[in-house]
Amino acid sequence: MPVIVAIITPKPGEFDAVEEVLTRLIPDVHAEDGCELYALHKGKDRFVFVEKWRDSAALGAHGTGANIKALNAGLKGRLAGPPDVQVLEAVPVGDPAKGAV
Repeated sequence: MPVIVAIITPKPGEFDAVEEVLTRLIPDVHAEDGCELYALHKGKDRFVFVEKWRDSAALGAHGTGANIKALNAGLKGRLAGPPDVQVLEAVPVGDPAKGAV
């Protein structure tokens, strides 16, 4: 299954509010069927999710589920633009345990 990377950039002054919305929903997403990895990272001006789902059906259910609806509602008006969501395919090289997520 591909790895999903989602970059979320808050508007100026909204960083802490966006972090609160994102972190509040993570435990519920972790409990979703098929969630293998849903990890939040932050930089100076953005948040980055790294996700891995069991299969495309689990990813699809997540994308249309209650948690994403709540996330979108909580982020409304707080982002500099739409999230940049990339669906990536691993290019495993070297040690299989270190060459892919």
